[in-house]
Amino acid sequence: MDKLSLGTLGRHLQDLRQAQGWSLSQLAAAAGIAKSNLCRLEQGNGNPTLDTIWRLAVQLKVPFGTLVAPIAVPLGEDGVEVRLLDQGKDRPQVDAYWMRCAPHTLRLAEPHTPGARESLTLISGTLEAGPEGETRTLSAGETFTFAADRPHLYRTGDTWATLLLSVVYHEESTS
Repeated sequence: MDKLSLGTLGRHLQDLRQAQGWSLSQLAAAAGIAKSNLCRLEQGNGNPTLDTIWRLAVQLKVPFGTLVAPIAVPLGEDGVEVRLLDQGKDRPQVDAYWMRCAPHTLRLAEPHTPGARESLTLISGTLEAGPEGETRTLSAGETFTFAADRPHLYRTGDTWATLLLSVVYHEESTS
């Protein structure tokens, strides 16, 4: 992520944390990250993983998209790129993402907020996805919807996979 995007994310994260009355120490402990890492992230000097951003969003009880909304560049690591396309303002809240996964990638995703449902529509390639133990293999044009409030995964084979992903958040878990 570029320096401008990191600074924007850091300021937004700090604003969300303070608005909810969390101290730096409280949020770091709840999210399972070092206080020094959270401090660097809020100052725009960190390099957060997707998992770190997810954990922070869950602890702040905001959708992932709310946390990354001010960032225009794709977030990525370990062969996975994610970009927020749009974020609804109605209830329930719906976030839409573009996602691309490199060949031979396994991405283990932490649970979203309680009641969240995820829908994937594969644009190209093949992708195994879904809650651990209940995955489904998709081909281009297929859609799969599942409960995303438990651990789930995305796994590619020999080719890139590109997909549209939407998350519908249960009303009590939105900001």
